[in-house]
Amino acid sequence: MHVLLTGAGGIVGRFVAPALAAAGHRVTRLGRSGDVPWNLDDPAPRLPPADALVHLAFDHVPGRYRGGEGDDPARFRRLNLDGSRRLFDAVGAARIVFLSSRAVYGDQRRDQFLKESDPATPDSLYGEVKLAAEQALAGRGASLRATGVYGGAAPHKWSDLFAAYLAGDPVAPRIATEIHGDDVARAVVHLLASPETGAFNASDLLLDRHDLLARVRALTGSPHPPPPPATGPRPGVMATCRLRLTGWRPGGWSRLDTWLREVVPAGE
Repeated sequence: MHVLLTGAGGIVGRFVAPALAAAGHRVTRLGRSGDVPWNLDDPAPRLPPADALVHLAFDHVPGRYRGGEGDDPARFRRLNLDGSRRLFDAVGAARIVFLSSRAVYGDQRRDQFLKESDPATPDSLYGEVKLAAEQALAGRGASLRATGVYGGAAPHKWSDLFAAYLAGDPVAPRIATEIHGDDVARAVVHLLASPETGAFNASDLLLDRHDLLARVRALTGSPHPPPPPATGPRPGVMATCRLRLTGWRPGGWSRLDTWLREVVPAGE
């Protein structure tokens, strides 16, 4: 299958691009430095014929998704929503997999399971834009509602957190849902092979910093205790039954532990 890929150099793209190639797909990267010039502001994308599009690109303030509009929400919406709509139209009948977000559910529903059939009630512009792009894609492809993505070599999303903990600095308690980037990439590969359309949740672990940093402590022999477990209502957890029906399975705690052994060598 010939797959057009946007956002190949991003946080998720660095996992998806090699996974597509390993699955036997021919990948053409779209972007300013890609195989085919393209950007979200392109008024009329001219793309090569392809069997599928995997759309990961998203313009935002560096390091921020919620609040990623900075001081220019109109630009944020124009690029990420209008730009995505134009891209979807430009690929015609190609199969589309779009990287959405758990932000479409909002953060109001604590201690609940979140299912794709539930009403989406985003409480951020980021979530609103992702949901509107899903709606633009309705009936034409799959929207992958991913939670926080970890993994990869340093610098990674927890590099500063690990450094602060190992230095003995105070670390605030926190709990969040997480998924390894390789599991997101495998979900993309599975969805390309599936005829199903609509939203698919992608999540794996409900991870407390207490448990994460306890693992770092065990690997490093750090004398510092991890922060206490987070208290109060826990974040909603996305049910992944629909994605699992495609044959997908996440790596769970063993994948987290394997990755930690790679990035936090014993005794460091």
